[in-house]
Amino acid sequence: MQQDASLAIVDADFRHLFASWFNRGFLELRRIDWSTPAHILEKIIRYEAVHAINSWEDLRLRLEPADRRCFAFFHPALPEEPLIFVEVALTTALPGSIAPLLRSGRAAIRSQSATVAVFYSISNCQRGLRGIMFGNFLIKQVAEDLKRELPTLNTFVTLSPLPGFCRWLSAQPDTAAASTDGSADWPLDEMRRTNWHETPTRSLREKLLRAAVRYLFQAKDEMRKPIDPVARFHLGNGARLERLNWMGDSSAKGLSEAAGFMVNYLYDLGSVERNHEAYANKDEIVASPEMQRLERALLRA
Repeated sequence: MQQDASLAIVDADFRHLFASWFNRGFLELRRIDWSTPAHILEKIIRYEAVHAINSWEDLRLRLEPADRRCFAFFHPALPEEPLIFVEVALTTALPGSIAPLLRSGRAAIRSQSATVAVFYSISNCQRGLRGIMFGNFLIKQVAEDLKRELPTLNTFVTLSPLPGFCRWLSAQPDTAAASTDGSADWPLDEMRRTNWHETPTRSLREKLLRAAVRYLFQAKDEMRKPIDPVARFHLGNGARLERLNWMGDSSAKGLSEAAGFMVNYLYDLGSVERNHEAYANKDEIVASPEMQRLERALLRA
């Protein structure tokens, strides 16, 4: 299509066919655990797109403990090929950082003690099916199944990356993240320091926080939807923008893409349809009171 724009109509035909062939009625939800056949586990390692799985031991730590879950959609015509999968951590508190969830040597909790289900990674496996909506069905189905299995769960939330933030920030004029004290230092200049995130100045934190809030609430595409693909996915799926976490991911990837920020999106099973309608019909970004206060304080002052 990059060389011949007339192929767009062929692409649209394929998209229509694939959406029909891979509709929710045909998909089978399976739990992936440490007893799953190795050839499927190898594909989970290969297809992980958010937090790389670096070894079989790394994979075991995400599948075997009692407070970890992984679920994938399969299609009857491709019984050995996961289409999309989600990794879940069962916790007792809303997480603000990915490192404790992935740390080796951590003490697992009993699944029956968990009150929070954290969707911390969702990966599409088949490049040829990009644009076919699987994830919205997957998260809601997994949440409902987990609630039946573990009635103690009362909160379903993501710990999500902010993958387009630094790219967006680099394209903004220097005033986009100016602090209230009038300082004109551009945050990207300060972020060129080695290990800048370990000893950030108060001014830098303020500028980055202001910019991140603006990115989430105001950076829109031509359809008036968020330009961040993860925000667009979860908000369109009926989730609520719950919390912005400073240094939620201090890995090299997290720093280069999102200046370390991570976001919690809350899936309130009783409100997802209403939230979806507000987003789809009114372009409304449904946000928690905490995020609304933050937006007012930083962007409307």
